[in-house]
Amino acid sequence: MTDKIQELQHLIDTHSRIVFFGGAGVSTESGVPDFRSFDGLYNQKYDYPPETILSHSFFMSNVEAFYKFYRDKILIKGIEPNAAHKKLAEMEAAGKLLAVVTQNIDGLHQKAGSKTVYELHGTCARSYCMKCGKQFDLDYVMNTTGVPKCDKCGGIIKPDVVLYEEGLDDATVRGAIRSIAAADMLIVGGTSLVVYPAAGLIDYFQGDKIVLINKGATGRESMADLVITDPIGEVLSGIRV
Repeated sequence: MTDKIQELQHLIDTHSRIVFFGGAGVSTESGVPDFRSFDGLYNQKYDYPPETILSHSFFMSNVEAFYKFYRDKILIKGIEPNAAHKKLAEMEAAGKLLAVVTQNIDGLHQKAGSKTVYELHGTCARSYCMKCGKQFDLDYVMNTTGVPKCDKCGGIIKPDVVLYEEGLDDATVRGAIRSIAAADMLIVGGTSLVVYPAAGLIDYFQGDKIVLINKGATGRESMADLVITDPIGEVLSGIRV
């Protein structure tokens, strides 16, 4: 166990109201591409940047092109939770972790067993009809081609994810803020902390220690008590609960 992992272990051992705030880097070890690594790939296949395609206005005006990208790049079959997801679920079950606040939409935290998860940007697991409101699961969308339509009224189905130009869900944000404000330790992992307003939620932390685990620089290192630049799954797998 390296010195930094030992220090993290000590911090986890001595705190009991931990909150984890995570981003795309948590799921890359499960084979989910980091959103910010799409550049260079989509240029060969798509006419627009990902940020444009994944916007509300693009969805409303180019829904077929949206779903082509969404199926190719966002919906990934066969992904499973990695060591980071599993350790966080274990920490919650042991009474050490209050909540997971995630920017990810892949549902892997719940699949690993985490119960209190605030999905700031929604989830691919759910979709809904924009006309009648009927909800659909991921399999329904995965098993369609082109633009998925409601089997009840024929309306267009929209993923329950927060697109660019859309606001975050108020109840989800309030729950995340309450958890972060109540925490005595905040672990920030797998996020570059550049996507706002989500990244700004960590400013509600009033507790004792902040740990930052990310392979790249975030610009927020000065606020952290411990900074670890190793892969998060590798780091958390070395922790005993």
